[in-house]
Amino acid sequence: MKFLRKTLLIPSLVTAFGAMSNALGAVDTGPTIRYGVEKVENLEIFFREAGDPANPAIVLLHGFPSSSHMYREVLRELSDSYYLIAPDYPGFGDSSFPSPEEFTYSFDNLARVVDRFLEQRGLKTYSLMIQDYGAPIGFRIATAHPERVQSIITQNGNAYKEGISPAGWGPVLDYWKNKTPELEKTIIENVFSYEGMKWQYTHGTRNPESISPDNWNLDYAKISRPGQHRVQLDLFYDYQNNLKLYPQWQQYLRDKQPPVLVVWGRNDAFFPVAGAEGYKRDAKDIDYNILDTGHFALEEDYKIIAEKMRRFLQARNIR
Repeated sequence: MKFLRKTLLIPSLVTAFGAMSNALGAVDTGPTIRYGVEKVENLEIFFREAGDPANPAIVLLHGFPSSSHMYREVLRELSDSYYLIAPDYPGFGDSSFPSPEEFTYSFDNLARVVDRFLEQRGLKTYSLMIQDYGAPIGFRIATAHPERVQSIITQNGNAYKEGISPAGWGPVLDYWKNKTPELEKTIIENVFSYEGMKWQYTHGTRNPESISPDNWNLDYAKISRPGQHRVQLDLFYDYQNNLKLYPQWQQYLRDKQPPVLVVWGRNDAFFPVAGAEGYKRDAKDIDYNILDTGHFALEEDYKIIAEKMRRFLQARNIR
């Protein structure tokens, strides 16, 4: 009798679970973020993408020490109207991490690989969203292909000398003048440490306790891989060459006049608001916004920034 009751109960449970599954299937679970790898020059370039490729494209270029992970919320927020794609640079995130003997880690080379990646993915026109390292990579691409860039969105993506904080860049500025093992040790102990990773995400934020530790845990795990310190030191040293190109990038803004959206964390220890103000001199069509947050403004204000991006692009018929 007990067995009979159990056998009669099973179809009822199946029916109930089926109804529940149908109900859940009808619930909007949000946009789908897709993950892939593109082979570029014998490198596997990892990327995140969302939205319909037939829609206007936004290329999301990440900063140090992050990866495409930093754009996870932007991918979700804007994929209903735009196609978004965020690659990891060589040596970052889940992309290939060749040794410095196999690949020269310079911003010229990172930009070349990202440019080739975009061409292989078939992107003909796009808006560039740049943050931190994304700025020197994005501006190299923009100056090489100005006809492809529909707009520039800068979230603490600097292109002006006054946007370099002497205090925030202290040891690195010294490193440019005197490349010594002692300075390398100082940078490794302070910038590449777990606390250094955490500080970059929480400094200057309104609510540090709201910033997900997944960020610095992921970045610290990646930067702690054997050989990573050498890679990042090489890029720190090469960053001085970006400053030499600032006049060229500013001339590009003046000559080509892409619409520019500025969404800048005012409390950034590395790129102060003076860097944001520089864009006002060169861009005629500018939407200028200073936010009360830190270097990684998306962590605290992604909804605000995504909405400003949507309105900015729609107002310029990039939709």
